[in-house]
Amino acid sequence: MSGIFEAITATDNLTLLMKIGIIFLKIAVVLGIALLHVAYATYWERKVIGHMQVRLGPIEVGWHGFLQPIADGVKLFFKEDIIPANADKPLFYLAPVIFMVSALTSLSVLPFFDRFVIADINIGLLFLFAMSSLGAYGIILAGWASNSKYSFLGGLRSASQVISYEIAMGLSLVGVMMMAGSLNLSEIVRAQHQYPTGMFAIPQFLGFFVFITAAFAETNRLPFDLPEAESELVAGYFTEYSGFRFALFFLGEYTAMLIMSSIAALCFLGGWTIPKFITDAAPFLLNVPGIVWFLIKVYSFMFFYYWVRATLPRYRYDQLMAIGWKVLIPLALFNIVLTGTLRIMGVL
Repeated sequence: MSGIFEAITATDNLTLLMKIGIIFLKIAVVLGIALLHVAYATYWERKVIGHMQVRLGPIEVGWHGFLQPIADGVKLFFKEDIIPANADKPLFYLAPVIFMVSALTSLSVLPFFDRFVIADINIGLLFLFAMSSLGAYGIILAGWASNSKYSFLGGLRSASQVISYEIAMGLSLVGVMMMAGSLNLSEIVRAQHQYPTGMFAIPQFLGFFVFITAAFAETNRLPFDLPEAESELVAGYFTEYSGFRFALFFLGEYTAMLIMSSIAALCFLGGWTIPKFITDAAPFLLNVPGIVWFLIKVYSFMFFYYWVRATLPRYRYDQLMAIGWKVLIPLALFNIVLTGTLRIMGVL
């Protein structure tokens, strides 16, 4: 009998080790691909905006400048790491790490296609909001620890911006949660696939609008990049950073853009699925892998980031706060009431 128990225990241990190995493999794949996407998001942004402004963008390093992100990474890695004499050094070191780690941790709950997710938890959306709030602490600490007026003002702006726009963003997704009946991102995608339109962006157009606007403010992108406004604050909260620490802030910002684009694709655009009425009309589209549809939606949203940056000017700070508190939050609350009413009436 003891031999049987030992064999069962050995089998259980082997199964556990295999599960842990698969999790670590998923983490390595997701982080590797995400960081590669983030690096080349900077390249495509420079190329897209360059062509929008009738210039070429990166052109020298590699074919059509294709190796420019690699050159930038090498340069930043070997660049001198300058620390202000009066900076709070422990917090100065910690701030970019908090910002980058919080962004990368958010990738763990994003399902990139059916059943491919590191942690398929039932509160995936709440976890994403928690990590987003944690990233704001990195920005605030960077502004405080630098002992610079420009950085400090950038950090304060980020704190007030996050308070207003994170509320609007959270409320904009409540309608999605009500229609899907879940906070699990995979379940939200499956609920959309069963819905007649195949996506929640159509019945939840108000929430979608609020989410898109709040996403720009949440990632400090034009026209809401007030925490790092170059014309006023040099570079805002990371004015005093250089070298690899500057690169961590840069990577964190573009990772946040990737995450917001993924949330938009998962919660409003059907994730890795396409509407049934499209596949009924063109059945061959069912042979296309789900990850392809997911990436098309994410890249379309990323392109929208670039387009807005090349088109719109920066808002004044009082306008930024007024839009958050007086427009987006009331719109999001109205969307919740409207969604609830229509659900009770059986329309949605």
